[in-house]
Amino acid sequence: MKLDQLINRRSVILFSLFFVMAVVAFWGSYFARLTAQTDYRLHAHGIGMILWCMLLITQAYLIRTHRRGLHKRLGWLSYLLIPYIVFTTLNLIHFQMRGLDRVTNLPMYALALIINAIIVFVIIYGLAIYHRKRPLVHARYMLATIFPMFTPVTDRLIYGYFRPLIEWVPRIDHAPIVPVIGFALADIIVVGLAIWDWYAHRRWNVFPVVLVLLLIYHYSVLNFYRFEFWRSLCEWFVAL
Repeated sequence: MKLDQLINRRSVILFSLFFVMAVVAFWGSYFARLTAQTDYRLHAHGIGMILWCMLLITQAYLIRTHRRGLHKRLGWLSYLLIPYIVFTTLNLIHFQMRGLDRVTNLPMYALALIINAIIVFVIIYGLAIYHRKRPLVHARYMLATIFPMFTPVTDRLIYGYFRPLIEWVPRIDHAPIVPVIGFALADIIVVGLAIWDWYAHRRWNVFPVVLVLLLIYHYSVLNFYRFEFWRSLCEWFVAL
């Protein structure tokens, strides 16, 4: 099967599978404890991410069933949903950082993990919208929006079902950096998609771009806490 066929015919399955994995990953910490969550910020963020997954699934289904007009009209909702996701994510992480007397390595790492993921997510989404009149390129970038969001899912699955893997990950101040597993998985998948796209379609203008963005993001998470400029930015953000 060519990659174009996979994206057009099977992306609804891929997005649905990712959503199921996310529900399993967050079941114990969120879905099974909905009434126990006392702060609206967590629910606001969760609603945004659920709506994004639902939108991806619905849009893929509309393309598969050749309802492009409805697909286009529904796509306008993303212009509201993306800013909502950005705001609720930043609002939640800012709330979670409240009360810090000093921004140390682990909070700086956590801020890079979340804030820079949102930045890469928005860039990939922006590229998808920029190429909205080139359906095959647009679809590839939309598929790629899930990759910056891998680690919230993979981290929880690892802690829940694959705990022995934690022993093998690097550490920052003795804390295991489990996202490196999700990083590696995302990078491997994107490399595979890039190779497949090249051999099947001689296309080299989407997944390599996504890979570069992901590698920059992953580098930032693993290294920015060492730099003074990032400490200053984190201190400014926490103090807001």
